[in-house]
Amino acid sequence: MSSNKSTPGQRFRDAVASEHPLQVVGAINANHALLAKRAGFKAIYLSGGGVAAGSLGVPDLGITGLDDVLTDVRRITDVCDLPLLVDVDTGFGSSAFNVARTVKSMIKFGAAAIHIEDQVGAKRCGHRPNKEIVSLQEMVDRIKAAVDARTDDSFVIMARTDALAVEGLESALDRAAACIEAGADMIFPEAITELEMYKLFASRVKAPILANITEFGATPLYTTEQLAGADVSLVLYPLSAFRAMNKAAENVYTAIRRDGTQQNVIDTMQTRMELYDRIDYHAFEQKLDALFAAKK
Repeated sequence: MSSNKSTPGQRFRDAVASEHPLQVVGAINANHALLAKRAGFKAIYLSGGGVAAGSLGVPDLGITGLDDVLTDVRRITDVCDLPLLVDVDTGFGSSAFNVARTVKSMIKFGAAAIHIEDQVGAKRCGHRPNKEIVSLQEMVDRIKAAVDARTDDSFVIMARTDALAVEGLESALDRAAACIEAGADMIFPEAITELEMYKLFASRVKAPILANITEFGATPLYTTEQLAGADVSLVLYPLSAFRAMNKAAENVYTAIRRDGTQQNVIDTMQTRMELYDRIDYHAFEQKLDALFAAKK
């Protein structure tokens, strides 16, 4: 852990200001947070769909609760000081008090930022059909409740709108502007289909725009260079490593079952020493030895 005394929210804002656009990579657990930091990322992300599928083994359909997400947030922030953006779906409850509780809890557990969306409570993945959204007024109320609940002014409240797929571009732009007016710091327009759309959001709201570059979704896999040209401030890769990890695990399970040995897939594995290196195993061991030596 670094001795940086600034808040997680301030570190997130600083990262957005210093890297154009800021690459925010999904970390499905604490181990991946450390790997992301090692790879040089300045901010990380915890996906709601990732918590649902990875930690609970269920679809991203509003099944996950606040405590499920908080468990993973705490595990990540306990070992990694990179600012963490967290997906809080619709705020985990139908009232302003639920949203407030979510915001206060996220700050307490060390998150740097959240994004909250305008879908109805029984939400769907942002890149799936048949999404439903709440009224503009209800979304504005969610943002106001989140902003009002902040116990730390630097904590980032990002508004996500799923309106493009449901009501079209003009509606999505209106919602983004209304959310900024209500106190949101940044905007996450979901399931964008054309590069130029990001530019429209940026010019309309005059606030940082996040591009969700998730695989196998509605948005093409634009490069950071293309997105910088479209005035995007943050680029999100929510589940890239998670998808690769799952595929690798399936391949290993299949091979062991089929071949009666793991010999044929050993070259796809992280070695024991690589794991020890990534989690700083030997430093812990030395600390233990020093403690025992002091006792003698």
